[in-house]
Amino acid sequence: MRASVGDVRLQDFWSRLREQFGPMRAESVARDHVFSSLGGRSAVEAIDAGLPVRRVWLAICEEFDVPRKER
Repeated sequence: MRASVGDVRLQDFWSRLREQFGPMRAESVARDHVFSSLGGRSAVEAIDAGLPVRRVWLAICEEFDVPRKER
């Protein structure tokens, strides 16, 4: 079974998140932090609601001042 493009992007999202924040904090950032730029949703809620993974990732980067070269 092949992974779909969406699955690959989601895997990349989680990989980048863990790389940037560490495995424990990444989960908290994605599930517990509410982003006004994502309509008052957590990252996981925004992805589940159909927002593009890239948009969610960039919202996290903006909120947590991730350096541009690491986005």
